[in-house]
Amino acid sequence: MKRVLTASFVGLFLCAGALAQQASDTVAPEGAGAGAAALTPALAASLEAKSAGRPVQSDHWMIVAANPYAVQAGADVLRAGGTAADAAIAVQLVLGLVEPQSSGLGGGAFVVWYDASTGALTTLDGRETAPLAATPRLFHDENGEPLKFFDAVVGGRSVGTPGTPALLSELHKRWGRADWPALFAPATTLAREGFTVSARMAQSVAADAERLARFPATAAYFLPGGQPVQAGATLTNPAYADTLDTLAQNGTGAFYTGPIAQDIVATVQNAPGNPGVLSELDLTVYTVKQRDPVCAPYKALQICGMGPPSSGALTVGQILGMLSHHDLSAGPNDPTVLRLMGDASRLAFADRGRYMADADFVPMPTAGLLDPAYLATRAALLGDTRLESADPGQPKFDHALNWADDEALELPSTSHISIVDQYGNALSMTTTIENGFGSRLFVRGFLLNNELTDFSFRSHKDGLPIANRVEPGKRPRSSMSPTIVMRDGKPVLVTGSPGGSMIIGFVANSILAWAEWGMDVQQAISLPHRINRFGRYDIEDAETAPALEAQGYTVKTGPMTSGLGTIEIGPRLSGGADPRREGVVLGE
Repeated sequence: MKRVLTASFVGLFLCAGALAQQASDTVAPEGAGAGAAALTPALAASLEAKSAGRPVQSDHWMIVAANPYAVQAGADVLRAGGTAADAAIAVQLVLGLVEPQSSGLGGGAFVVWYDASTGALTTLDGRETAPLAATPRLFHDENGEPLKFFDAVVGGRSVGTPGTPALLSELHKRWGRADWPALFAPATTLAREGFTVSARMAQSVAADAERLARFPATAAYFLPGGQPVQAGATLTNPAYADTLDTLAQNGTGAFYTGPIAQDIVATVQNAPGNPGVLSELDLTVYTVKQRDPVCAPYKALQICGMGPPSSGALTVGQILGMLSHHDLSAGPNDPTVLRLMGDASRLAFADRGRYMADADFVPMPTAGLLDPAYLATRAALLGDTRLESADPGQPKFDHALNWADDEALELPSTSHISIVDQYGNALSMTTTIENGFGSRLFVRGFLLNNELTDFSFRSHKDGLPIANRVEPGKRPRSSMSPTIVMRDGKPVLVTGSPGGSMIIGFVANSILAWAEWGMDVQQAISLPHRINRFGRYDIEDAETAPALEAQGYTVKTGPMTSGLGTIEIGPRLSGGADPRREGVVLGE
């Protein structure tokens, strides 16, 4: 399994970075395309297809992830006979090195898994948990008022118990075939021998340099010599390699107890200016939870994903469920279709803000929110003009509905992995450390999350409790939406995206583009984003603005850094990677 870093692979990485940057109108690093001629045929074809807006096709297996190094590591595992679970482990470990601003060992993830041998869908919750010492005033100042967002984020206060290492172990235990230590070899080799810094990573570091500079260990790695690491530079991370060696030889239990756990806790509790309350006990008692999948119908399809504490599957399901009552045949650019899509999203987000949280701590009307009769009443609100206001509804519920609306803020970051293996298993995994660079605390070669700021900073509003308030041991609500679309009990689409609370719109809209308008997966991913969560319409294409403004919407135009990765399962596998980021598709 151990892979040697080659010049052609470095060329691939820089070339992929160049393509991603061209898509976002930024300048590629000098010499970015230098290695393109040396690419393997499969990698060259993948990059060419992405640039041309065409899907990649294969017959046996396929992988899509956010970074070429990670995709290559996963492809090596699949080619050698590993499962989608094995490949996801290798991918995540490499992502934590080469895309550290988005995910890693210090974060959490959700997985949706289809098992070809049983036909079963399983969802695993590797979300971070609030420390046992957390209180409702965790994000309040000395006057009892909510902190400003980044005052809460940067430092130890925002760090929840990481779930990703335990989740990787659970994946291997349930569905792995490959040798556990071998799955660590690609990331360990890159960490010791060096990897080429991508343009995306370099730009992220430069944009966040002031916050990264607050902590010596973080600054030493990301700001060598006091300057942000540059695109095209070779970066090593021996501390990360040592951590990986420990986990490879001793299992992920070595992350949750012993020296690694002690260093994590010390880093959190001693963070200058903003210490946290994470303890060794929090790490010791952490567990991955199997949850029931949440599936919502859309015509002949079942849209299946992660339930609470994720709001993803419920909100995507509500949006599509409402839209199924309306004629969308005019296509994605039609003003009426845009109004219907935007207002359905607003109604779904109103329910999300009122009801959705960790179901282990608050009663959740999960079935009621997706009840066909309820969605029909919500769909009826989508009349001939823009909704003046989008208020929460009253789904069927065996508890009182006296919750206040949430105020949590989710900013774009995160990463996504979609895999189908040669055995017919499918995996959709969305993984994160929350905000870019998480808490900015760096320990043992990886960053710690700021996931606790996905909770509402207030516990009550107008005398009513907020469902997504901070509580000890609770998992914060998430918008991550790893999704497997089923037809007649079989998977037909594997998809997901990063992007904060916009993830829900990215996923819902791309599924619509594929299912409703017959676009291939690459076309569906590349379609300009039009997202309406709270009343304002956020769009990528300025030409859509006049039609929306004419209907009374406030419009904001600008790029949105989604990272959709989608695989269609048909007679052949067909995959697409988001042109807005550095991801690629590989398959054989």
